[in-house]
This record gives sequence, C-alpha cells and structure tokens, in this order.
Amino acid sequence: MKKLQILDGRYGEILRYLIIGGLTTVVSLGVYWICVSTFLDPHSALKLQAANVISWIAAVTFAFFTNRTYVFRSRGKNIAKEAWRFYISRLSTLAADMLIMFVLVTLMHWNDKIAKLIVQVVVTILNYLFSKFLVFRDHS
Repeated sequence: MKKLQILDGRYGEILRYLIIGGLTTVVSLGVYWICVSTFLDPHSALKLQAANVISWIAAVTFAFFTNRTYVFRSRGKNIAKEAWRFYISRLSTLAADMLIMFVLVTLMHWNDKIAKLIVQVVVTILNYLFSKFLVFRDHS
C-alpha cells in the first residue's frame, strides 16, 4: 500500500491521465465505430470526417469533466475559462487528427480503424501536454 502512495505521489497525475485517456479513447473509438457501422460510410471522405467529428465531440466532453476532476484536480473558479482553453486546445488536435486520417485513409488507403488507433496515440500525447501547460496550469 505504501508503494502505491509513493507511486501516486510521483506519477499520480500521469497515471490518472493515462487511465482517463484510455477511457476517452474508448469513448472516441466506440462512437466512431458506431457511426461507421450504422450510418456513415468510411469510404466517403466527407462521411469519414463526419464520423471523426462526432466521435471527437463525445470524447472531448467526457475528457473535460474527467480531466478537470480526476486528473488535474482543478479547483479553478472560472470553469468557463478552463472549458474554453480545453476546447480550443482540443480543436488543434482535432485538426491534426483529421489531417492524419485524411492522409492515411484517403490518400494512402490504410484501413480506417488501424489509422484511427494510431492517430489516438498521437492525439493523447498532445492533449496531455496542452492540458498540463495551457488549460489546467493554475490549479487554483
């Protein structure tokens, strides 16, 4: 038990972020797969991006509340300011997500689900850095 406390003290934020990031990834992939399995054809560039955007909205909303509460343990009184910074930072990684998906799936003809998994790893790392240094930096 003492080892877990030491581990939480040193690496707690990163571990919590990885757990929440994993759950956020599940939300994103789940919503994406539901979209392309039911009403959006991933072979159409426009519908592929629509599925990507829908999955992004669901994942970012989940991520804001869980990151604020469990990862960065923000006590900031200005939730709207944090939310604004969070969504703006996520919009930048959405742009990266969409660009990489377009290149891998539309131009290079990769399997869309494999491409999406790769993109999620890149986006998760970028999102942590933005959250840590831009969004929840005040911790007050």
